[in-house]
Amino acid sequence: MTSALNFSSSLVVVLLAAAFFASPACSTSQQALEHPHNKGFRVELKHVDSGKNLTKFEQIQLGIKRGRQRLQKVNPSVYDSKSAPQILGPISSGNGIGEFLLEFKMGTPGVSISAILDTGSDLVWVHCYYRKQNTPFYDPGKSSSYSALSCSSTLCEALPQVSCGRGCNYFYSYGDHSYTEGLMGTEIFIFGPVFLPKVAIGCGVDKKDDGFEPGSALVGLGRGPLSLVSQLEESIFAYCVSYAGNTKAGILLMGSLASLNIKPNEIKTTPLIRNPSMPSFYYLSLEGITVGGTTLPIKKFLALEDGEGGLIIDSGTTVTFLPETVFDPVAKLFTQQTKLTVDSPPSSELPLCFKFPMNVDKVGVPELIFHFDGADLKLPVENYIIVDKLKGLLCLAMVSTKGGLSIFGNFQQQNILVIHDLVKETVSFVPRQCADIR
Repeated sequence: MTSALNFSSSLVVVLLAAAFFASPACSTSQQALEHPHNKGFRVELKHVDSGKNLTKFEQIQLGIKRGRQRLQKVNPSVYDSKSAPQILGPISSGNGIGEFLLEFKMGTPGVSISAILDTGSDLVWVHCYYRKQNTPFYDPGKSSSYSALSCSSTLCEALPQVSCGRGCNYFYSYGDHSYTEGLMGTEIFIFGPVFLPKVAIGCGVDKKDDGFEPGSALVGLGRGPLSLVSQLEESIFAYCVSYAGNTKAGILLMGSLASLNIKPNEIKTTPLIRNPSMPSFYYLSLEGITVGGTTLPIKKFLALEDGEGGLIIDSGTTVTFLPETVFDPVAKLFTQQTKLTVDSPPSSELPLCFKFPMNVDKVGVPELIFHFDGADLKLPVENYIIVDKLKGLLCLAMVSTKGGLSIFGNFQQQNILVIHDLVKETVSFVPRQCADIR
């Protein structure tokens, strides 16, 4: 089957409204009692490339470079120079890391924080005392609501390795050996009118690599006990993202708000798979991909064996990365069914591109369906086709790898509410225009 791509309308993404974080009208301690931490809340997201005056195609190219680093440099995290379970955290690219930022306030009085959103790691941490950065910093010594975390606390013991000095010391390393280290504590997080008391955080007194900019913190939303979602009474969250140029790029819904008012016939749900070697990741079973009218059974090529391989869904990786054994037959079918001339210039990060015909607003491309276990996800054309009319290119927004871990990227998740339920251990997809979510 063929889907029509209308460049005058289908590729236009509605811009999200600007985020607004209200200052508390009364004291933090009073508000914390009035707003229990299991109340749902929402946060608008900003893309890390916002303000760089990039075209959509340039933004995707830059995101793919970050994604390659994110995928290739999955190394063990290190605590006290000892081995620990692997995590996929932010990767330095020199142009910021991750893909999306969220803003909130923390402490008493509240300090504005811009944090990297990462569904591939657990720890919630913030730069403390770090005065050389351009973004605001948080000083626990000036916050009346900060409390140090003891070494005997459950969340301190949840760290792969525990070091005790003045309190619960942490050292958290990411894929490119960048790291944050300091003391664990608890603090109040302020999301608009909603206050979350006693959120366990890493207060970073040292860090390596300025690639952590532009965020002054990182909010881990992985499956481990230290992540923000795991610390809530309702361990459920959802996000909806879109490529809205240099403006607001999506929304994060936490707790009860993540469910919204969803009709049963709108939702498609697939079970999560556990990988003890990488427990933070959200692994899914991708069983097939349909290109046009042909379905490719690919489950065996994405099998998770001895902690290796498999496919994760990730908010911090731009496009979908698939092993050559899967990507190549998909690309072959796509080429056969697309009536355009193949043209993949060396400068493109995307391996399959076509010459875009001049003075044409609509072209036919094969439909694309991802068949997850129990959930067939038919993608809108704008979720897998990227066009640069100035360069005369139309490209498939997917990338091949030599093997290993595969990733279902956020470009394919555009304008889909993606719901993660840590209790039911499921991921659900609901088609939604992000700008329409209230």
